[in-house]
Amino acid sequence: MLAIMGGTGLHDLPDLTVVERIQVDTPFGSPSGDIVQGRFHEHNVLFLARHGAGHRLLPHEVNYRANIFALKAAGATMLLGFSAVGSLALDVKPGDLAMPEQYFDFTRGKREYTFFGNGVAAHVSTAKPVSAALVDWIDDTAHELNVSFHRNLTYACVEGPRLGTQAESHFLRQAGCHLVGMTNVPEVFLAREAQMAYATVGLVTDYDCWLDDPTQHVSVEHVFQLYGATLAKAQNVLKAAMQRPLPEPESEIRSALKGAVLTRDTELTEVQWQWLDTLKR
Repeated sequence: MLAIMGGTGLHDLPDLTVVERIQVDTPFGSPSGDIVQGRFHEHNVLFLARHGAGHRLLPHEVNYRANIFALKAAGATMLLGFSAVGSLALDVKPGDLAMPEQYFDFTRGKREYTFFGNGVAAHVSTAKPVSAALVDWIDDTAHELNVSFHRNLTYACVEGPRLGTQAESHFLRQAGCHLVGMTNVPEVFLAREAQMAYATVGLVTDYDCWLDDPTQHVSVEHVFQLYGATLAKAQNVLKAAMQRPLPEPESEIRSALKGAVLTRDTELTEVQWQWLDTLKR
């Protein structure tokens, strides 16, 4: 089943026929809100607003582990996120849609990055952290609709909540990053630990602050001047994609924990065995 993670401005899915609202707690705490299960055009989906109802959670306050675990427990095998991003590349323009396929973690250790630890040891490969099948699915749809779209990009995740300095913006560009945002890490890596195919649609709102022209520098006011139109584009692409067959998650993603867990089953507590069994589904 496909899960959709709504980012800034996407607190619900218009046209979603709601079947059930799932209130859930997890071994890792509470998710950002209720999981909405319903029918969206041709497919059954799950939906969760990353920042909670009314956008009440800052990026470092989101309980990413609980969000991913709750979606997996509800049956998700794929996760498509939506996020506002800044552009670090001149050809990736504000108003465009962009899907990263690599990640650079520039956060500061305030977030819980893994399900593992505290007696359960595992090392999961994230060399290619994004599902190419999900990116292809959105890419094909965007081009059919003639929407400006970019892929094969690297997303730098910063801690926030402040907007970055010009020195940081230049550093990330020199490191080979094309996009900057605050929310996709550790979400992308936790999805891999949960054996869920993951991709995110970035809604490009600004050029961050690397350009010399100060009128191009990111501000919350400038972000929201463009964001509504960009969100409408993203929603149109999603609606069109949802009228096509869903992609199949890659087998290597759906078996990511095979050989990655080092702790023997006999060493696990009942609680550890139960949450690990959920991740392996």
